[in-house]
Amino acid sequence: MSTPTLHCRSRHFHWDNAEPPALELEPGAVIELEVLEASAGQVTRGSGVSAIAALDFGRVNPVTGPLFVKGAEPGDSICVELLGFEPSGWGWTAIIPGFGLLAQDFPQPFLHLTQYDREHIEFLPGVLLPTRPFVGTIGLALKEPGRHSVVPPRHVGGNLDCRDMIAGSVAQFPVEVSGGLLSLGDTHAAQGNGEVCGTAVESGMLVRARVGLKKQAPIRFPRLSVPAPASAAGPSFLTLGVGPDLMQAAKDAVREMIDHLMSEYRLSAELSYCLCSVAVQLEISEIVDVPNWVVAARLPRDIFR
Repeated sequence: MSTPTLHCRSRHFHWDNAEPPALELEPGAVIELEVLEASAGQVTRGSGVSAIAALDFGRVNPVTGPLFVKGAEPGDSICVELLGFEPSGWGWTAIIPGFGLLAQDFPQPFLHLTQYDREHIEFLPGVLLPTRPFVGTIGLALKEPGRHSVVPPRHVGGNLDCRDMIAGSVAQFPVEVSGGLLSLGDTHAAQGNGEVCGTAVESGMLVRARVGLKKQAPIRFPRLSVPAPASAAGPSFLTLGVGPDLMQAAKDAVREMIDHLMSEYRLSAELSYCLCSVAVQLEISEIVDVPNWVVAARLPRDIFR
């Protein structure tokens, strides 16, 4: 029996429980979903920075779907096992004015295009990132009627940008409407925890997944089971942000890392910020020693050749 494919023409730019299902699935079915990169074609292989300056936010983060899972009702949970990715081989990373952790530091648009294969992304000459495809946006419809922006994450999923949504992971989401209405998109070839500049290596892909159903399994927020190698950390360089506010500490840690990349590797501020977004892992190191908390920015040292 062939695996059904849901093409990217079955896409939407919002969450709405009145959105007609693109396909109905039996629990346990395997499906392939064609996913556009986050700009929905506004950025192409040949684009310049003008594409970012003209970006239409009403057309960002398209998701493919929705999928109606037969038998899914409120109080159940839908499980999505990510089986594999067929990447497109190119991606983009951008600084979008007014968007990102350090928006006030980087007011001008910036665009960086990359090519990649199944093993590596050549982010810059001598800077090789491991190709690590994952789904940035995945979730179910809200019980509240009307259209809801696809940009912020919610308790039923959405734009989670969790870099562990990789092949082999199983994600679980709370069902609030009949059929669940599962959609996914915003695939990335690589990203650091935090996606600090607002974009990762944004890249269209074909996603293969198995969609399951747990009856009478209420959960309040998404859950994720991740294969063991996903969290392995190699040699690293860390910068720290310390203070009474986690957001400010995160900003300080990233600013310190940008300074390090500029001084140690002679990168521009913009490329340093983008590299932080695709390769640096933000971590909460300490949140108990009143009155100050610690956020670490972890840079893998083995990306430099």
